[in-house]
Amino acid sequence: MARERQNSPKAVKRPASGPRRLLTAVLTVCVLCLIGFGIFVATLPVSISDARAKADGIVALTGEGDRLAPAVTLLQNGGGKRLLITGVNPLTSKPYLKKLLHGGASFDCCVDLGFAAVDTRGNAQEAASWARAHRYGSLIIVTADYHMPRSLIEFGAEMPEMKLVPYPVADVPRTASWQTAKRLGGEYVKYLASIVRVSVVRLARARDA
Repeated sequence: MARERQNSPKAVKRPASGPRRLLTAVLTVCVLCLIGFGIFVATLPVSISDARAKADGIVALTGEGDRLAPAVTLLQNGGGKRLLITGVNPLTSKPYLKKLLHGGASFDCCVDLGFAAVDTRGNAQEAASWARAHRYGSLIIVTADYHMPRSLIEFGAEMPEMKLVPYPVADVPRTASWQTAKRLGGEYVKYLASIVRVSVVRLARARDA
């Protein structure tokens, strides 16, 4: 009798489905992240060499690559009334930057340095205060091409009323290499984090309104 119960179909234990579902979920998330990363890289903005963009003001974000020189050229060509360089090292002086960037007379009168920002969100906050103090309605945003999507999200969150004109500068080569993949991968993670953070803040504000 006992032997019959052991051989009964009811007595056979089925393997737990929990680990299998967890593994499936993890694999699904990984595949979606890879697809999203591919779309992110494929849709990165193309760098601009035309220095005829126009707006009330110009904001250049410091960082890797040659981001500042194009912003100075835009100012000298009348692309904006003033230029804010945000995220400047506190030890950097304006005369030093002028010499480094070959700035002209417009650099003396119309370039402001922001020392408070330490990240992209800080850049957006610093630029928002500066733009509102000058009563600007539009800004040219100058930063690296791969950094532009996250910058527009953060700037748009801080200044939803502002017209933002992207001016991406070529920084990361689009050739397949470990260094390029590492930098773009890191930026993609930060980009997703900005989307989540901004979305949560907007939902909280809408709920409290």
